[in-house]
Amino acid sequence: MRISTAQYFEFTANKYSDNFSNVVKTQEQVTSGVRLQSAADDPVGAAKLLLLQQQQNMLTQYNGNIGSLKNSLANEESVLVSINDAIQRGRELALKAGGSGGAGISDADRKSIAGEIGELEKQVLSLLNTKDSAGQYMFSGSKTSTPPYVLNNDGSYSYQGDETELSLQVSDTLKIASNDTGKNILEVAINSGRTQVVKDPLSVNDDKVLISAGLMTSTNAYTKSFASDEPYTVHFTSSTQYTVKGASGADVTSEIPGNGLFDAKKEGASSIELRGVKFDISLNLKDTDIDPDAAVKDHIFQLATKPDSFNVSRTPSNTSTAQVTGAAVDNKADYVAGFPSGGAVIKFTTAPDYKVYAQPYGPDSKPIADGTMTGSSITVAGVKFEISGVPENGDQFAVGSDSHRSQSALDTLAQLRKALEVPTDGDVLAQAKQKDAVDAAISNLANASTQVDTVRGAIGSRLNSLTIQETENTSQTLANKSSQSAIVDTDIGTASIDLAFQQAMLQASQLAFVKISQLSLFNKL
Repeated sequence: MRISTAQYFEFTANKYSDNFSNVVKTQEQVTSGVRLQSAADDPVGAAKLLLLQQQQNMLTQYNGNIGSLKNSLANEESVLVSINDAIQRGRELALKAGGSGGAGISDADRKSIAGEIGELEKQVLSLLNTKDSAGQYMFSGSKTSTPPYVLNNDGSYSYQGDETELSLQVSDTLKIASNDTGKNILEVAINSGRTQVVKDPLSVNDDKVLISAGLMTSTNAYTKSFASDEPYTVHFTSSTQYTVKGASGADVTSEIPGNGLFDAKKEGASSIELRGVKFDISLNLKDTDIDPDAAVKDHIFQLATKPDSFNVSRTPSNTSTAQVTGAAVDNKADYVAGFPSGGAVIKFTTAPDYKVYAQPYGPDSKPIADGTMTGSSITVAGVKFEISGVPENGDQFAVGSDSHRSQSALDTLAQLRKALEVPTDGDVLAQAKQKDAVDAAISNLANASTQVDTVRGAIGSRLNSLTIQETENTSQTLANKSSQSAIVDTDIGTASIDLAFQQAMLQASQLAFVKISQLSLFNKL
């Protein structure tokens, strides 16, 4: 095959240009330290580099999330410490007001203590409604624009948030919660005062025998044994002996320490410890009671769990002045089967017609019941509501049920404050009722404090997890950078050898090109 001078000239020029480009490229790699100037330099390496850069961006985001989580959790723990301090102070005041029967404490003293407890109540409410640096409520779950706690008309408190914890991703496979809900902090604290004592209709009704409302000492025993056979009937046969029967009629006296014997004058020997609940006995005998056995005989009481109670709040936008003044279970079977566990909303659509919705209530909610108000009450899912005034179209009332299984520290402080505000000097019955409230508060505040500590422990665990994950992310970041460097960075030794070789090739091509470009036919003539 013959090659023309023009072809050879073009080939040599192209070769020279390629060699020159190689030298320039290698010089740039050596000068900048970057081997991968474009995807064309190493397509496989460029694809790997893109994945590594994406991973690096995610690790940067994860580390940013870890920083945010640490700040959020540290702020939350600080608030919880303050809440716990207030709860513990409330318990100290309860012990002062009612410990050892409140000996030496007058009505005036208790009123003063009630005032301090009221301030603690306000403080705890304010702390629970704390906002974070972004202006969001810390303890409302995902409902960050809604105050978690509100004071109801009846003096109780309601939690308005939800049970959804917010979380942030800190690795490809791990999310960490950035907050705790008020529900988890306070609402699940065990209520030790969930039982009550009522006089049996057949009982002698002279208040010479008193039994406390009871305090739960074992949750497991109460759940497994006490609740399955209530109400229990306590029948006093003398001033030192009683019998106890369950709802089934079985005599359970033998299960009680002392086997039905008690001594009201001896501390620690006058209580009924029955299946996880402790009831204290006291005698209120007069000087005229010459025969104590005859005075005590045939006093009969029933021991049982408190029935569910209800708190009702009126929607501020209601146009009428109607109020729900009372609520109680009217049909237990209907209540158990039909009343929503999360509460209900009563809405007067076309008064006096109403519809009932399960909470949470929204525009797409379907009614679970409806009816027409007759007289001054309505009955919904086994619950009878007493209503004052005349409801108008659009009026709404939110109803929450309380099974008394748990109790928030806010409600405990409120109940304790109210109990201590009641004068009791010289009134044995009032003193007994007040002692029940104080004893329950002492136990419930201890339970609330324990629950807060449990949440604080969970925060500590999350912070430890964040520290471990932060270390792991740092290791991955270093490994990622090393991998990127291996792909991108120039190997100076290898590049220097390549550059020397390419420069030699360039010089050779330059000489060849010069020689060939000077040839012509006249050189042969």
